[in-house]
Amino acid sequence: MRQSFGIIGLGVMGKNLARNLAGKGISLSLFNRFEKGVEENVAVDFISHHAELSTTLGFENLSAFVQSLEGPRKILLMVKAGVAVDAVLQELRQFLAPGDIIIDGGNSHYKDTQRRIDSLKMDDIQFIGCGISGGEAGALNGPSMMPGGDQKTYNLIAPILEMIAAKDKSDNPCCTFIGTGGAGHFVKMVHNGIEYAEMQLLAEIYYIIRVGMGKTPDEIAAVFESWNDDGLGSYLLEITVNILRKKEGNGWLIDQILDQAGNKGTGSWTTIAAAELGVPITMITSALFARYVSAFKSERLQANAMYRPITSGKLKVTSQNLKNAYRTSRLINHHQGFHLLSAASESFGWQLNLSEIARVWTNGCIIRSGLMEELVDNLANTNRLLKSPAFSSKAKSDWIDLANVIASAVHAGLAVPCLSAGIQFLNGYTCASSPANIIQAQRDYFGAHTYRRVGDESGESNHTDWLEDKNK
Repeated sequence: MRQSFGIIGLGVMGKNLARNLAGKGISLSLFNRFEKGVEENVAVDFISHHAELSTTLGFENLSAFVQSLEGPRKILLMVKAGVAVDAVLQELRQFLAPGDIIIDGGNSHYKDTQRRIDSLKMDDIQFIGCGISGGEAGALNGPSMMPGGDQKTYNLIAPILEMIAAKDKSDNPCCTFIGTGGAGHFVKMVHNGIEYAEMQLLAEIYYIIRVGMGKTPDEIAAVFESWNDDGLGSYLLEITVNILRKKEGNGWLIDQILDQAGNKGTGSWTTIAAAELGVPITMITSALFARYVSAFKSERLQANAMYRPITSGKLKVTSQNLKNAYRTSRLINHHQGFHLLSAASESFGWQLNLSEIARVWTNGCIIRSGLMEELVDNLANTNRLLKSPAFSSKAKSDWIDLANVIASAVHAGLAVPCLSAGIQFLNGYTCASSPANIIQAQRDYFGAHTYRRVGDESGESNHTDWLEDKNK
């Protein structure tokens, strides 16, 4: 009797997905590479520690692993994105047969996914790029899943993926076919970009309250908890409350964590994709660069000694001011993220269902929230959230609070790049006239790039000899 599903790669995510699958009655074969003295007997040892894996088979030989699976084989790759995926595929494909299905569940770049689809198609091997969000707990209890590739191939694995996915409020799986090619991994990439900005916003609000207002982590946790219970609920807000309350000895653990943020590349990929598609995701980009700035710790310490103090005393803002600023900043962030998805869908012919993507993100994933629940209905009618009457009214009412919070923070010498990027985008997005006419004139002056004239609906390009009068 052969097994119905295989997993290659037993890191944290691979192990927890295995337990999730086995707990749903899926017969499994697990493979982890053998590296003497570093990784030995990983699969077998893992299986021995969990009762739900009693019928699971463990391997360190790839050929034997493949042969243990029933056809068409269904194999989930949970290895590090990049060259590691290509290396595994190169070794694996010699053991596969036409019709076998490979699912890449890592954070692969969407262009790599498309390339792998095209390459494996030559051997009639099917490849699905599946974004998976939810972290360790999500993988075990139900993640949000974003598979893309070929629809017919997805239909063959849908019962398994949808079985282990998180469930939305109507008990439907937070897993759906996203679109062709690399669409699944693109959507997961944008998910992670939105996540970057959501995390940075909370960090900046925390910073304002802690440094600018002199509150303790426990007091900040109480503020955030009240927001979580009052319409701003989200997974990230919830875990931030828990983080702020975590003690170590007589103090708070947060005060012992070095302020250098890491990243795994998806934030930069999202920024690059947005630049290629011409979409202004200013908040995601600011959040990414804030992490980059944080990395220069020693340089920041030197600059601090040169320039500080720059302060105007404690900030005179209220919890309600901060709440309103946070609420509208999040709305702008989601507007920008879904705008990028909309642009990619049009550019690549993916026909992305934005409402369905929001639904998949209502549970299991890192950016699940009450706001995401609201977006499901709104995105059925628009692909620009700030143009939705339900949200534009909130943004209008919160605008002044957002401006005042940012102004107060800047005067106090506090860096709030993501909040600032949000209001600057809102200012520009809602402005009937902009200074871009100067940019166009400059471009025409030095490069004869031409410009269009106000009121000319013909689209005709114009060029001016800007030195004509001077030369007479």
